[in-house]
Amino acid sequence: MTKTKKTADRIIFVILLILAVIMLYPLFFILNNSLKGKFFISKDPFSLPNAETFVGIKNYITGIEKTGIISAAGWSVFITVVSVALIILFTSMTAYYISRVKSKVTTVLYYMFVFSMIVPFQMVMFTMSSLADKFGLKNPIGMCILYLGFGAGLSVFMFAGFVKSIPLEIEEAAMIDGCNPLQTYFGVVFPILKPTAITVAILNAMWIWNDFLLPYLVIGISTKYKTIPVVIQMLVGSNGNKDMGALMAMLVVSIIPIVIFYLTCQKYIIEGVVAGAVKG
Repeated sequence: MTKTKKTADRIIFVILLILAVIMLYPLFFILNNSLKGKFFISKDPFSLPNAETFVGIKNYITGIEKTGIISAAGWSVFITVVSVALIILFTSMTAYYISRVKSKVTTVLYYMFVFSMIVPFQMVMFTMSSLADKFGLKNPIGMCILYLGFGAGLSVFMFAGFVKSIPLEIEEAAMIDGCNPLQTYFGVVFPILKPTAITVAILNAMWIWNDFLLPYLVIGISTKYKTIPVVIQMLVGSNGNKDMGALMAMLVVSIIPIVIFYLTCQKYIIEGVVAGAVKG
C-alpha cells in the first residue's frame, strides 16, 4: 500500500468517525438527560449528571406511570409485525405478477406504485383519515391495512426489480414438474426473494415502529390502541408544559428496541442490496 493510499484511508476514517459522532450524539443526549432531574434538564441540558442532578431510574418510573407505555408497546409490536408481514406477502406477489404478466394494465399499475413513493403524506392525510373513519379502520387491524397501502410503493418497486432478474427457466421447470402458479411462487420464487424480503421488512419495521402522524390521525389519543410515539407525545401538555425527564426516559425506551433490531439485522440490508445489484 502506497503512502498516498494510507493517507487517503486515514482521512476517510477521520471523516467517517466525525460523522458517526454527529449521528450518535443525539442518542447520547437523550440517554444523558433521561438520568437527570427535569428542572436540571432545562437549566443545563448538555452537562453530565452529577450528585445533585442524577435521579437514577426515577424518570423511567414516572414515564411508565404517566403514559402506560407497556400497553402501547404491545400495540406497537402487534401493528409493526402484522403490517410488515402483510407488506411482504402482498407486495411480493404483486411485484411477481407485474413483472411476469406484460400488459398495459400491469405497466400502469407498476408506475402507479412508483408514483405513490413521491406523493407527500400531507397531501392525502385528511382524505385518508376520513376514509379510515368511514370504513371502520380506526383500530389496530385498520392501521395494518393502511400501512400496507403506504408501504406498498417502495416494496413493490424493490421486489419487482429483483423478480425481473430471476431466470424464467426456474419457473418453467417447476411448472413442468406439475406446480401450479401459487406453488411455483411460494415454493420456488419466494425463497429466492429472501434477501430483498428481509431488506423490505427491516426498512418498513423501522418506519412503522417510529411513525407518529398516522397513528395519531387514525387512532388518536382517546382510545386504548395508542402506540409508543403517541403516548410519548401525551407527556407534552396542551399548554406546552412537559415533564422533560419522563419524556427523555420514554424516548430511550422507545429507541432501544428498534436500535437493537437494526444492529441485529443490518447485515441483511447490505446482503439484500448486493444480491439485487449482482443479479440485476
